[in-house]
Parts: sequence; structure tokens; C-alpha cells
Amino acid sequence: MINYIYLICPFVTIILCQIIKFCGEYLITGKFNISRLFNGNGGMPSTHTSFISSVTMLIGFKLGFDQPYFAFCLIVSLIIAYDGMGVRLESGKQANAINIIVENLAKTNFKIKHLKEQLGHEPLEVFMGYVFGTLMALIFSFIIF
Repeated sequence: MINYIYLICPFVTIILCQIIKFCGEYLITGKFNISRLFNGNGGMPSTHTSFISSVTMLIGFKLGFDQPYFAFCLIVSLIIAYDGMGVRLESGKQANAINIIVENLAKTNFKIKHLKEQLGHEPLEVFMGYVFGTLMALIFSFIIF
């Protein structure tokens, strides 16, 4: 089982992160949104960042922070974080604007599917994703395995 720690840790992290988002959304809205358990886009903390940072930090803790594996994972994790805060956040804003335009055009029988708006992350959500991923890597490194 220890041979699979680099797979188990990030996937457990994803599952727990989605549960955190589900519970957080319930506390805010008072409504159960089951689809939130399967939708990792947007919200606190960033699932994508938690996923990649857990394996990045796990490699650092287990193999050393001076290893090329760690450096590679760190670079990939920064790209994923940048994408989540930049490209996907802006895409969500564009989807919001398009949805508003489409609602106004609906009176003219213009048909288009409602676009998903919750795509990206605010910087705090990405930071908390790094924190959560690092915490999970610590737990897997020093407590579980």
C-alpha cells in the first residue's frame, strides 16, 4: 500500500476537498447541492490546487525538496494555480456576461444553453488549496505512512 502513497494522497485530498466545498455551500445557502460533490470548479478551497500541491509536497517530504521530481511538480502546481486564478476565473466572468446577454435575447426566441459561470478561483481559494494540499501531504507523510 505504501507504494501507492503518491496516488492515494492526492485522490483522498480531492474527495475531502469536494466534501468541504459541499458542506461549505450548505452552510452558506442552507440547500444540499449534491452535484457540488462531483463538480470541482470554483469555490473554497481549490480542488485542482489541493490535488497537485498534495503530491508536490508529499514528494518534497518523502524524497526531498532538492529533488528534480519536486521541482517539476512545483512548476506544474504553479501553472495550475495561475490557470485557476487567471484564465478560468476570467472565463467564468465572460460566461456570466454572456448569460446576461442571452437572458435579454430570450424574448426574441434566441436559444442557447445557459453557460456555467463558476469556473475559476480567487487568490484566497487557491492559497487555501495549497494549504489543504500541504496539510494532507503532512498527514500522509508522517501519520498514515
